[in-house]
Amino acid sequence: MNADLNGADRDGIIAAGRRVLADEADSLSLLRQTLDESFARAVTVVENAAGRVAVTGMGKSGHIARKIAATLASTGCPAFFVHPGEASHGDLGMITVDDVVLALSNSGETAELVDIIAYSRRFGIPLICMTKRSESLLASQSDVALILPPLDEAGSMGLAPTTSTTMMLALGDALAVTLLERRKFTASDFKVYHPGGHLGQRLLKVSDLMHTGGSLPMVTPDMPIGEVIVIITQKSLGCAGVTAPDGALAGIITDGDLRRHLLGNFLGLKAKDVMTVGPKTATPDMLAAEALRIMNTKSITSLFVVEDGKPVGVLHVHDCLRSGVA
Repeated sequence: MNADLNGADRDGIIAAGRRVLADEADSLSLLRQTLDESFARAVTVVENAAGRVAVTGMGKSGHIARKIAATLASTGCPAFFVHPGEASHGDLGMITVDDVVLALSNSGETAELVDIIAYSRRFGIPLICMTKRSESLLASQSDVALILPPLDEAGSMGLAPTTSTTMMLALGDALAVTLLERRKFTASDFKVYHPGGHLGQRLLKVSDLMHTGGSLPMVTPDMPIGEVIVIITQKSLGCAGVTAPDGALAGIITDGDLRRHLLGNFLGLKAKDVMTVGPKTATPDMLAAEALRIMNTKSITSLFVVEDGKPVGVLHVHDCLRSGVA
């Protein structure tokens, strides 16, 4: 396929794309300026709901509704998508009196939404809408109406949903993130909803990956170096921790420490003679990515994990790499 373009064609295509992006950027700017008390009321309604958010919409609005439901659910606000056509054939039962309905419709007159509107009014279920038309059926029946600014769709014909769906999507993000902040949703909470994929990997803690219990290579300060080597070899972590009489981590012995003491009366040495005092350590609640940064910065392959100064685990660089932490 030949994708070569002359200069005029290329410039025209780029200019057309930029016009669309400018139109959509303008729509978001105007949406930001016109955001009012209705948004605060919508956040409060969702925040006070005992149940979930049932998000619905038809056509392009339905695609945006699915994304908003997914964003709400992934940020700690239970939500699900209800197809308005299926709702009329039994799926209304998915929506309970403890829930909130969030309905999206550019015109506010989408016929498929009528049954959901009527259902919410019959059972007193809070109804929030996103629409362009404040005088529409949907807006007039909603408890909270989020009215989009009256802008034309992008493009010379202004027919395909573009600026309207962009504003709905952004308004859904604003709703989700505002709720996230008000609920003091943390990175740890976020990890619970994203255990897989890159987000989950980035939020893994040291406690999720560290070796514990009998797998820890621990020695005493007066242990002969020959026994230390046996323990390092058995535990296969390339190091051993040296514990003080009170159980605190007094030092660490690595393969490098052993090599540096090979000359002379090596086998006559004890653990305390070769250990590195005051080694770098991690805590169980530290992000694994931060622990990996420490190992990379210090050119080491293992970190002892301590609580109240006492060793509770060991994290090896290979544990991080196997888990996708990089």
